Amino acid sequence: MVAQTSGAVARTVLGLPGRLLAILTDILVWFVDLVFSAVQRVVGLRGVPYLFVLPNLLIFGIFILFPMLLNFVYAFTGGTQFFPDQRPWVGTSNFQQLLTCTNHLDPNTCKQDLFWRAVYNTATYVSVQVALLVVISLITALALNRKIRARGFFRSVFFYPVLLSPIVVALIWKWILQENGMLNGILTSLGQSKIPFMVNASWARFWVVVISVWANMGFFTLILLAGLQAIPSEVYEAAKIDGANEWQSFAKVTLPLLAPTMLVVIVLALIRAVQVFEVVFAFTGGGPGTATLYLVQYIYSNGFSSPTKQFGLAAAASLLMAAVLIVLTVTQLLLRREES
Repeated sequence: MVAQTSGAVARTVLGLPGRLLAILTDILVWFVDLVFSAVQRVVGLRGVPYLFVLPNLLIFGIFILFPMLLNFVYAFTGGTQFFPDQRPWVGTSNFQQLLTCTNHLDPNTCKQDLFWRAVYNTATYVSVQVALLVVISLITALALNRKIRARGFFRSVFFYPVLLSPIVVALIWKWILQENGMLNGILTSLGQSKIPFMVNASWARFWVVVISVWANMGFFTLILLAGLQAIPSEVYEAAKIDGANEWQSFAKVTLPLLAPTMLVVIVLALIRAVQVFEVVFAFTGGGPGTATLYLVQYIYSNGFSSPTKQFGLAAAASLLMAAVLIVLTVTQLLLRREES
């Protein structure tokens, strides 16, 4: 009898939170229904979807669209004042200052020689980094698309660097490559002399490319792997019946069918490479000298770290970079359209 009474009490006590939760849920549903019924009467049925999108649009407008429009104002105004209404209108003076050169192939003859050094450094970096990134990502995707042991594990391993912050990536590699870092420690333990990775211009450029490829290849490998898995296996079986070997299947089947995905990878890699900043900022800071000074680093230096705060030059340089990116992207898309 006592046990039955205790069980009844326990069921009553334990059931109370469940009933309370149900009551609170009903109140919440009633309140939400009341609010949205009132909103629907005001904006109409067709206006409700726009209401749900409104918070995202506000965030986009405040943090992306508004700064983008403000950048145009800075590009055509001068002075060191921060507020646009305090900046005098100078027209295209900032663009002329950036583009004025006696010989555009020699940065020393340019009015803004650092800008052109950044342009040439960026062009060299983009051409090397994008080529290596696409090739290595493709090879990795082809390997991970095969039936190998622990395939899921290796896929996650290659993607893991993408999850790291670029600053964390740069600091890890800086710890490895500094004068008393891990790599030089290994070299000295093997009887070799230390290599000045961080203060030698050639080594600094080399390692910036290596680090960026290592940090980003997992993302592009994943895209290419998805493209490879979308190719029907029947196509390879038909090619094998026709007597095609592995290289012929790759050249005649894989590459043509993977071309749309490759175009996406190239465009994304190109845009990301031109905008390289965080890794270089934390790894070399643009040095040694101007060896790893790239466009975004130049824009940041003029707009924020320069004592004179040349917002106009920084904004003009960012618009020129955006224009080049648009031209390159549209050109690649048009070429792809002509091929198809």
